Amino acid sequence: MIRRLLRRFGQVDNRRRALLAEAVAHLLAARLALIFIPFPRLARHLGTFVPPADPRAVAARTETVPDDQVQLAADIGWAVTRAARYVPFKAVCLPQAMAARVMLKRRGVKSVMHFGAAKGTKKPLDAHAWLDAAGVQVTGYPVAKNFAEIACFV
Repeated sequence: MIRRLLRRFGQVDNRRRALLAEAVAHLLAARLALIFIPFPRLARHLGTFVPPADPRAVAARTETVPDDQVQLAADIGWAVTRAARYVPFKAVCLPQAMAARVMLKRRGVKSVMHFGAAKGTKKPLDAHAWLDAAGVQVTGYPVAKNFAEIACFV
């Protein structure tokens, strides 16, 4: 399995290989932050917490951005979701959204991190986080129909 992963990693171009390595580092940082930092304190670093109908969140979804930002958002989404499959720890929706958000912010691309909840049958409350930027569904998609968006970070 490791040999196959290394072979596939070698087939990826240098730009995407660097994005994968960066994604692994940011996924690890996000996972550690979620373990060791209380969420209210961590939330201050994620952006401004607003309701989904906030004009800033709506504007971020509808504004026109350059094609290079669209491609960058798509590439970062690819890197984070691929890296999350192979890291030796659980990298679910929230660490993925956090990692991609940091990577996009570093490159000057605005993003919106969404939080939703659904009434589950196995759990009292089922939560999900997803991220979009430059009109691209970056991480956490597709969102199940039974999830209602509660709030987002802009």
